[in-house]
Amino acid sequence: MEIKEIVAEIKKSGRVCILEGSGQILELIAPNAWNMEQDAKDGVFLLFEIFQIRTIAEPFSEISLDIVEFATKPTIYHSPASKMLPAGPVQDGLVRFALIKKDFWNKLLFAYSQALILQFPKGKKAMFETKEYFPLLSAGTKEMFLDGEGLVKILKA
Repeated sequence: MEIKEIVAEIKKSGRVCILEGSGQILELIAPNAWNMEQDAKDGVFLLFEIFQIRTIAEPFSEISLDIVEFATKPTIYHSPASKMLPAGPVQDGLVRFALIKKDFWNKLLFAYSQALILQFPKGKKAMFETKEYFPLLSAGTKEMFLDGEGLVKILKA
């Protein structure tokens, strides 16, 4: 499977379903294609680099950025959503995001060059397949609340 083919499909239709290495189907959605009526409200923004946080969340302090940048395990963060966020899953004023560092998935996000929204669809077929495991599906995935001032609450250890 070629990354450029996946990126071309996202640019064409706004979304793509991928069967990842452990057998789970992932749907990656461009933020402008996310639909409040049909898409999951608990979607996760996938980022390929730390400075993309400012496009989806309120401004972060250096401490908050360091927490995200130096995390050693896959982590989903819950943070106050940016008022400038045009579309995407926001629940109770919070946005969920993850910085994806694993090679294949990071390269895919980098090739698209913008954040993508992850959701786990029911009853959809995969358009592409990879042997690469998606990092947020690992048993060690953590979840934490993180605000711009460095307030941290561990939600799932």
